[in-house]
Amino acid sequence: MVTTSRFAQDLPTTLGALRASGWQSIPVKEELRRNAVARIAAGEQLFAGVLGYEDTVMPQLENALLAGHDVIFLGERGQAKTRMIRSLTGLLDEWMPIVEGSEINDDPYNPVSRHAIELVEKMGDATPIAWVNRDSRYGEKLATPDTSVADLIGEVDPIKVAEGRYLSDELTIHYGLVPRTNRGIFAINELPDLAERIQVGLLNVLEERDVQIRGYKIRLPLDVMLVASANPEDYTNRGRMITPLKDRFGSQIRTHYPLEVDTEMNIVRQEARPSSIGSVVVSWPKFMEEVVTTISHIARASSHVNQRSGVSVRLSVSNYETLAANAVRRALRMGETEVAPRISDLASLAASTAGKVEFEATEDGRESAILENIMKTAVLQVFKQHVTGEKIREVVEAFDAGVVVHAGEDVASVAYGAMFGEIPALQNIVHQLVGSDASVSMEASAVEFVLEGLHLSKRLNKDSAGSRATYRSRG
Repeated sequence: MVTTSRFAQDLPTTLGALRASGWQSIPVKEELRRNAVARIAAGEQLFAGVLGYEDTVMPQLENALLAGHDVIFLGERGQAKTRMIRSLTGLLDEWMPIVEGSEINDDPYNPVSRHAIELVEKMGDATPIAWVNRDSRYGEKLATPDTSVADLIGEVDPIKVAEGRYLSDELTIHYGLVPRTNRGIFAINELPDLAERIQVGLLNVLEERDVQIRGYKIRLPLDVMLVASANPEDYTNRGRMITPLKDRFGSQIRTHYPLEVDTEMNIVRQEARPSSIGSVVVSWPKFMEEVVTTISHIARASSHVNQRSGVSVRLSVSNYETLAANAVRRALRMGETEVAPRISDLASLAASTAGKVEFEATEDGRESAILENIMKTAVLQVFKQHVTGEKIREVVEAFDAGVVVHAGEDVASVAYGAMFGEIPALQNIVHQLVGSDASVSMEASAVEFVLEGLHLSKRLNKDSAGSRATYRSRG
């Protein structure tokens, strides 16, 4: 086999040179299996950037690859189905030889299109060879009701007929997406949305490994791995997979949302945009990151949220970015160059949540109340995990003695540090949360978090007006 090269021009350019190099032709599923075996044996991950599936989805996918199966991923939106499918190209060899000019990646040793067959017969070992990169061996189609058999399989090309060829000439075929992905990976997203009569056109691809093109007496043998994705609701209601097609997929793999808050937090850190906007640097306290991801986890368990549509990880990513943006906007107005998201920034999440969560509200206007309750539950849950001990009682006693604290968007970060003189115990809790050497913006975020946690746990009263809040004793 030819050693992979970064530059295709370093590789053989004729059929004779290809044979002399020792390159061997193998089916695409065998190629995927061989490279998957090498990674698994080396203890490497199949894909980079797919988190939370190490003990659930990945073992099933490894089994499917080793078994040489076509695969369908079944799961709600935002569960990295498409990312995993596209990442499969990383298991292909870097370069693959084809007969030069072939539209369907003809194997130089076993050409199947009329163009390639005639070229090899005519030129023999002098047949020119082109090299295709692994990224070009991937094809993808979003299943839509207007998708046709011609889109996927192919049909006659009237322009080629007008050039003087006969209809019976195979050179008049305009190949569809599946043949053009020959010797590669073809993916169909949201497969149940494909019309049932079009699904029938894929039966031969999955079983007999060929396609039949309308109007031609040919059966074009293909070497392709077919991968599909589907949403469970679409799978059973909006659309359906015909039984013969479902039966032809070797493996059906169920995906899921992150099972733990920490896993989702790592995904958000990976996917969110940079932590600086303009000249303002955004620093994230861990408890605020946990609040963001906990909001999504609580929404996934809420009876007020339509669970059939799911709550995507994209919600956490968008909320993370929105909180950062709101904090930066506040910093720009305050003239600060470093900022940390605070509890008072949570009000900005209405915009980033609206399009990603479907609420089961029977009354107009209930959505905002449901979202507010979810956010409060998330804050209280995270607060109980991080803030415990005798110092809480001392903070509450300070408020009972008459301390009143104002918080919100219009309060500068340095103003929160001034509270430590009146409430020494608050400083101790803040340093436990963010460290004794934390910046003033991190301390400000921690102060708001502690005060809100005490309010939600019914130890302090809170008067709210827009983004402003006043915390006082319950006495």
